[in-house]
Amino acid sequence: MTVVIHHNPDCGTSRNVLAIIAAAGETPVVISYLDTGWTRPQLLALFAAADLTPRTALRTTKSPAEALGLLDPSVDDDAVLAVMLEHPVLVNRPIVYSPKGVRLCRPSEAVLDLLDRLPPGPMAKEDGSLLIDAEGNRVG
Repeated sequence: MTVVIHHNPDCGTSRNVLAIIAAAGETPVVISYLDTGWTRPQLLALFAAADLTPRTALRTTKSPAEALGLLDPSVDDDAVLAVMLEHPVLVNRPIVYSPKGVRLCRPSEAVLDLLDRLPPGPMAKEDGSLLIDAEGNRVG
């Protein structure tokens, strides 16, 4: 199975998701979107597949969204998308796709639905909260 993650190594959730994918035995294609940027068709396709809009995919914390005026509800999706292309950090992450679908994996355990098999347990997130118990079952 091919798994692709649009990854930001400075983001704890993105690191958690990458660790979960690797622990499940997958070698994902890692796209460092802050370096590569986005294209309009790429974002539109990812958003459509993940049932997102530019507004619902907008990173509103720890991003320049407020300073750029994007939190104003009168700003339409086309305008949000245009600014996302200029400022890749505005796209919430990580976005993961596999043959099972596309998701914005927040919280990080959302990635489990995209994998063929769960990682062996026990497995916890960076914050110590348990994802997979010792018997290999999902927690929560």
